[in-house]
This record gives sequence, structure tokens and C-alpha cells, in this order.
Amino acid sequence: MEIITGSMTALITPFKNGKVDLVKYESLIKRQIAQGINAVVPVGTTGESATLSFNEHKECIEVAVAACKGSNTKVIAGAGSNATNEACELAKHAQDVGADGILSITPYYNKPTQEGLYQHFKAIANSVEIPFVLYNVPGRTSVDLEANTAIRLFDDVKNIYAIKEATGSLERAICLISQRKDLLVFSGDDAIDFPMLASGAKGIISVTANLLPNLKSQLVNSVFEGDFEKAKQINEDLYALNSVLFCESNPIPIKAAMYLAGLLDTLEYRLPLLAPSSETMKKLEKTLEKYEVIK
Repeated sequence: MEIITGSMTALITPFKNGKVDLVKYESLIKRQIAQGINAVVPVGTTGESATLSFNEHKECIEVAVAACKGSNTKVIAGAGSNATNEACELAKHAQDVGADGILSITPYYNKPTQEGLYQHFKAIANSVEIPFVLYNVPGRTSVDLEANTAIRLFDDVKNIYAIKEATGSLERAICLISQRKDLLVFSGDDAIDFPMLASGAKGIISVTANLLPNLKSQLVNSVFEGDFEKAKQINEDLYALNSVLFCESNPIPIKAAMYLAGLLDTLEYRLPLLAPSSETMKKLEKTLEKYEVIK
């Protein structure tokens, strides 16, 4: 099993006239490859997966796999749902079309017990053979995959090798790292990427990398090379952007920022998400003046 680490981008999903713009999607992924990202993560929550149809979800994975073929950039496909059987189907499709790994979020709304979470993730991981990344973001799903449950899954299921921790808690990350050195932790909160990596995390799954993959890959590479001062400086330089990109629900601000930067031709979302307020747009415009976005 090939272990995937490093800089990873939680891809947005571009829309045009209400449909997924697969041509633009491919070009955005190729931009990620050109700027040194180690892996792309299509149709995670940043990709508005909750409002995509099954067919759209599968098409996005297929486009990502095709775009990354022959490059050094891997594909960790989003395969999450609040219905275990649906997540299994998405995971199997991702494996069948050549994805390098799977990312699966904690089920939203259902609020299962820890045992329910264990059985849910075990079933999805056992439905495929490729590497599997757990995804914990209790602020969005209202359920927390507790450290003991994540460790139990790692111990019991051979292809579960990592967890994307988006609790915002360094303590949680250290709790996991200190107990299982081979259970890899990925930062799921852009603002704390550097302290997470400095504490032993082995990668990031970033929203900001949609806009600045070059800097996010440099940040991770600097830590891996032992240049903590450079990594810390990049993290601090990105703070203003990391902060404003979460002033409204993700992915509303990141898509607006990409539109303002000329990376998206249209600014479209799927209801119930809407375009950002005029105040947010002004904040984004002002913040983007501080950064060079390489197209």
C-alpha cells in the first residue's frame, strides 16, 4: 500500500450554468500539479459533495484521476456520506477508476455513537483495498470521531493509515501522534498547518491551496526539509488569507477568491449555499492584494 503524505488540496467544484464545469475542473487540477501539490482531494466537503448527484461525484473523481495520470500528484477521492452503503459505493467507484486513496468524512446529521462510527468507517474501508483517510470535522458534522475510536480503527483495519483532523485542536493531534506513530495525522485547518506539522503531522489537506498551491507546497516541503523558520514565515504570511477564507461557510469565500483572482470564469454555488455578501467580497478583494496568485 503506497502511503500518500505531504501537501494536498481539498478541491473546489466549479459550476457553469448550474452544471459541473468539468473542463475548468481539469484545468484547475493541472494547475495544482504544475505548482507542486502532492495530492488533490476531489469531491470532499470543499467540493460541495453534499449537493452533487452521484453521477457528478463519480465524474469529478474520474476527471481528477485522468488529469493526474502520468504526474507525481496523487488522487485521494472524497467518499463520504451519512449513509454507509452510499459511501461504500463511492469508495468502490474511486478504486475502480484508479484513485490512489479515499477520504471519508464522519456522517453528518445522524450523530452516531462511537461504535456506530467505528462500524461505518470499517465497512467503507473494507469495501476497498486502497489507502483510506479518516476525516474528522465535528464543527460541520456535529459528531466527533474521538481519538480512541480513530486508534481502534487504525489498529483493526489494514488500509486505514491516516486521519484528517479538522477539530482545530493541537492537543487532539498530539494525542493521536503520541499513541500511534504510524497513524498519520493531516492538518485540516489552514491557519495551524505549521504548528500541526511541527508537532509531527505528515501533511495538510488545504482549502487555501486552491488559490496558492505553490506556497502551501513550499510550507510542507520546508518542514520536511527541516527549515522550520521558512515554514513558519509562510504560515504567518498566509494568516490573513487563511482567516478571511473562513469568514463565511466554506467553500463560499474560497470560490469567490478564485473568481476574483481570475481562476474561475463564473461564481456559482449549489443551494443552499449562496454567493458571499458584498462585505465579504470587499474583504476578499483587499486581502488578495497582499498575494501573488500564479495562474
